[in-house]
Amino acid sequence: MRKDFVYLASASPRRRALLEQVGIDYRARPAHIGEHRPDGEAPEAYVLRLAVEKAEKIWRALASGEERPVLGADTAVVLGEQVLGKPADVVSACAMLAALSGRRHRVLTAVALRFGDMLATRLSASEVAFRTLEAEECRAYCATGEPFDKAGGYAIQGRGALFVERLEGSYSGVMGLPLAETASLLAPLGLPGWLLKTAEQA
Repeated sequence: MRKDFVYLASASPRRRALLEQVGIDYRARPAHIGEHRPDGEAPEAYVLRLAVEKAEKIWRALASGEERPVLGADTAVVLGEQVLGKPADVVSACAMLAALSGRRHRVLTAVALRFGDMLATRLSASEVAFRTLEAEECRAYCATGEPFDKAGGYAIQGRGALFVERLEGSYSGVMGLPLAETASLLAPLGLPGWLLKTAEQA
């Protein structure tokens, strides 16, 4: 089976940009799955399960001759044991920001790789500290429209960076695709190809 590029089981422009940043050739094939979290499911188990389900769904849909590695990923912003999803409106976005204000929270991103008989996963866990936010700036941020397709209601790579005092962990993981963990999954397949060539020349 060929492995010259990967399928990305996501519609996220942040994940596409991160793959492009490190020179991994990909084709986007978004996987639309239900994201219900059963009572009692730990946040870590939740993101790992969704990442696997996304990768599996696209892998099963590939036609003969199309087989390439499939990457699935899922990100959750976790405050205590509460998973904060994507806000539906201004009220919920402002409520999320108010909850994160002046506190630390975790960002979990799971990555799953499906290829042939192989299924491998990695989990990135980061801790983000927000400064204290004023209600006015929360409303102003929501008015930009940036929070509404982001887990936790903010984008660290966008204007939401103004709220972050400290980050311990993976910046790319908080964006939605931890690159070190992703590379560790792809390296046995010789991806990205430019990195393999560089290592051979050393």
